[in-house]
Amino acid sequence: MTKRLVILVSGRGSNLQSILAACRSGQIPDTQVVAVISNRPAAGALELAVLAGIPALTVDHRDYGTRVDFDAALQRQIDDYAPDVVALAGFMRQLTPAFVQHYEGRMLNVHPSLLPAFPGLHTHARALEQGVLWHGASVHFVTSALDAGPAIIQAAVAVLPEDDEQSLAARVLDAEHRIYPQALAWLLTGRVAYAAGRAQWRDPPETAMREAIAPSLESFS
Repeated sequence: MTKRLVILVSGRGSNLQSILAACRSGQIPDTQVVAVISNRPAAGALELAVLAGIPALTVDHRDYGTRVDFDAALQRQIDDYAPDVVALAGFMRQLTPAFVQHYEGRMLNVHPSLLPAFPGLHTHARALEQGVLWHGASVHFVTSALDAGPAIIQAAVAVLPEDDEQSLAARVLDAEHRIYPQALAWLLTGRVAYAAGRAQWRDPPETAMREAIAPSLESFS
């Protein structure tokens, strides 16, 4: 049976593109993106959805007086499409606990750092300021604590001496494009699930981790 995926976006949609490509190629098997929803009417990702023949909708956060009201409206819009999984792909809103609980175990986010390092915004600048040798990207289950849900997969990116925010961000984004479709494939096929506050694997964890590490090695060359 085909699984249903709703993607939430706020920006240009590069992760959306990688997910759509993975659905078309079968990397994410038997899955249909049934809607793309943005909190920003001008988000470029909405145009990508239209070109792909996918319903593109806006729930503008500026139309609501509180986060609770916005999240309630967003939840109603999402649930109209009865998704199996909800993917945050550059969705720049902090979600309320009630909203997160409604999709517990069914909602993923990609974050541009090796969590738990650098949750929140401005991750690349903070990594450079701290002088870390490794930066990267994480895909994790969404919980009520910001960027604190259990990680499913991470990709490490070396921080080079000549890096600035833009060059580091570009390599981290490439890593996001590799690992987000993989994490979604694992969740949608039942290989990983969320239980008792942790990512629970159908296969032995060491097997999953070997596969998770492999994409990140490409960043080292």
